Amino acid sequence: MKLTILGCYSATPRISAHTTSQVLESRGHTFLIDCGEGTQMELRKHKVKFNQIKHIFISHLHGDHCFGLIGLISTFRLLNREAELHIYGPKGIKDLIMLQLKLSKSWIDFKLVFHELTSLDSELIFEDDKIAIKTIPLDHRVYTNGFLFKEKAFDRKLLVDKAEEKHIDVAYYRKLKQGADVLNTKGELISNADVTIEGVPSKSYAFCSDTAYREDIVPIINNADVLYHESTFLEAHASLCAKTKHSTAKQAAEIAKKANVGTLILGHYSSRYNTLDDFKTEAQTVFDRVELAEDGKIFQI
Repeated sequence: MKLTILGCYSATPRISAHTTSQVLESRGHTFLIDCGEGTQMELRKHKVKFNQIKHIFISHLHGDHCFGLIGLISTFRLLNREAELHIYGPKGIKDLIMLQLKLSKSWIDFKLVFHELTSLDSELIFEDDKIAIKTIPLDHRVYTNGFLFKEKAFDRKLLVDKAEEKHIDVAYYRKLKQGADVLNTKGELISNADVTIEGVPSKSYAFCSDTAYREDIVPIINNADVLYHESTFLEAHASLCAKTKHSTAKQAAEIAKKANVGTLILGHYSSRYNTLDDFKTEAQTVFDRVELAEDGKIFQI
């Protein structure tokens, strides 16, 4: 997995501080997560090919998470896109986009497929033979979901010399990589464990957008390799969390610790702060493995 942070600041976009948007590349997919203003410019800046984006996930309908979507769709039209585009987001996202297209007379030539979400429970919203994606219900001022991206198991690694010793025909090598036991040329059943070892470990990424502290997401994101959790405030302004339905860096770290994640990435910083270092410092009083999201930063998961 490769995660590119296009924007990681809250509310108002600025020249050097872009609102929320990320690109997650996994198993041949290029997923766009949230689409704040200016996202398409950041996509160009970081050389993400527009035609590789087939699925867009919108956490909620606040502008700093979705106002870049109509511009991106319009650009897709100008680039003569043909492939269908799947958009996953709260109920109302279809009306939001279609009304803008209608009033601007910007009809598109490719198919838009909307997957409108309403469930208050975690649900599977995408799955193929390589990855599964579930929602993470969050607690914000409007209906909001995070998203859990979980790769499926990679093929096992075949020990060719062992397979040859066991007199296994090469025609069965593919089945062995898939984990099956097979018959050798002598009609003997060969255990998969005798001729293969575990392959590349699969990875998981949990994206938790705007939310107040919510412990009941812990079972959903448990043992995720990387967790991105909003950290709008420092503890000095923790009193604002109840009103705005946001979290502090320390609260994000508490979720990371309870969920036993590999690494915590902080983001969605309020513009009231002049430095990000304090976010990491506060989080590390609870959880050691903390990274700071920054515009343009790339994480290899």
